[in-house]
Amino acid sequence: MAQIFLVEDEERVSALVKKTLEEHHHVVETAADGAEAVRRFANKPYDLVILDVMLPYLTGIEVCRHIRQKNKTVPILMLTALNSVDDKVTGLNTGADDYLVKPFHLKELQARVDALLRRNMSDTAPVITFGKITLNTANNSVEREGRKIILTTKECALLELLMNNNDKILSRQTIAEKVWGISFDTGTNVVDVYVNYLRNKIEKGFTEKYIHTVIGKGYIFKTEEA
Repeated sequence: MAQIFLVEDEERVSALVKKTLEEHHHVVETAADGAEAVRRFANKPYDLVILDVMLPYLTGIEVCRHIRQKNKTVPILMLTALNSVDDKVTGLNTGADDYLVKPFHLKELQARVDALLRRNMSDTAPVITFGKITLNTANNSVEREGRKIILTTKECALLELLMNNNDKILSRQTIAEKVWGISFDTGTNVVDVYVNYLRNKIEKGFTEKYIHTVIGKGYIFKTEEA
């Protein structure tokens, strides 16, 4: 059971989503505008946030920014009626972990919620080590040479995929499917954007690089000596 915060101004959509999630034994609290969402989130921790993009007073993008200032790791699933690549990338770059385009199937919503919660609410603390990097997938943290690094949920998922497939070339299509659960769209640069985010966090200030670009193929995670 998870504590889920649903921010949606369309009453019918809000009621359907709330009913679906409660049938799966989650506790769901709702808000109908962006300003209320910011106030509520500041006063209570949640396990997951479902956030509509088009909201009164503050947009979902603005709310997402506010949430990320307070909490770097809570999973955020965006709901949007906007289907352009730029709109999706804007949401992901703001700090969202996943998105669904309206209208969506409730089964797909539940599947995406389950996937985000599994990653963020694991009872175990699996630790992956490669080279001088140690990843704790339970709290999305990385330690490198005594320095602690905090990752967002998607950054953690990307690093976990790369580390578990070290010394293997992963295509952008494979990364998109494994990390975002979507088919790779050649019109979006979201994979490259997140690789750069990850590079800045785990490599900036260090001599040795781990994430290498393979031109025309994708990325490989390896030591520079490999």
